[in-house]
Amino acid sequence: MPRRPEADQFNSLHEKLIDRWRALCEGAFKNRFLYFTCVKDNDEDLGNIEYLRDTAQQAGFGTGLIYIDDIGWANDTGCFVDQAGQRMDALAKLYPWEWMVREEFGLNLKDTDIKLIEPPWKMLLSNKGLLPILWELNPGHPNLLPAAFDRWRLVGQDAGNYVQKPLYSREGANVTIYRGGEVIREEGTYGEEGFIYQAYTPIPKFGESYTTIGSWVIGDEPAGIGIREDESPITKNTSRFIPHYFV
Repeated sequence: MPRRPEADQFNSLHEKLIDRWRALCEGAFKNRFLYFTCVKDNDEDLGNIEYLRDTAQQAGFGTGLIYIDDIGWANDTGCFVDQAGQRMDALAKLYPWEWMVREEFGLNLKDTDIKLIEPPWKMLLSNKGLLPILWELNPGHPNLLPAAFDRWRLVGQDAGNYVQKPLYSREGANVTIYRGGEVIREEGTYGEEGFIYQAYTPIPKFGESYTTIGSWVIGDEPAGIGIREDESPITKNTSRFIPHYFV
């Protein structure tokens, strides 16, 4: 890439993360030691959670790292504890809510006052069952695609062109595109809870790459965009992350 000293990115992640952590540190999470957790043996999750932990420390939090497998429960005091038996009052996690609430210790969440990031209501936003409901409430909205719990209810759409998505899935896993006579499927471990169906719309293609733009929101403010490219129209965890700039 040529040197462009006048160029910039649509990216204020670092600054906004620190500002948001500082607001929590001085507000709802005041005087709470903040643990960060993810699964073991996942370099991507560990890198992400350690970066978030670093920004929280810059905002004034005392922090610690603990793997989700190492979080314990103390029956006598009714609280979650770390490996040393210390009470955990606040936790930021890269671990799906729908997994956590099904686990043995997860059942204790309703009995403690631990502060969690992200909060339980995020389960609603990670459930693609919202898509048919949004379409039913706002039919024809320009920012929505027709969606239904039954593929044959995609009124006005070509029944041979649609996308099947698990209620819960991440990074393209178990997504299937039905495009004319072509079927494009990404394997994974999701789908047990069921699927939704959404009208197919082409993803922009430049050269040999399909391109998708994603956005980050921190607090309630936009904080940047990210561009993913892949030879497949399904964006997945191996899709390339492409830098961008504007002048």
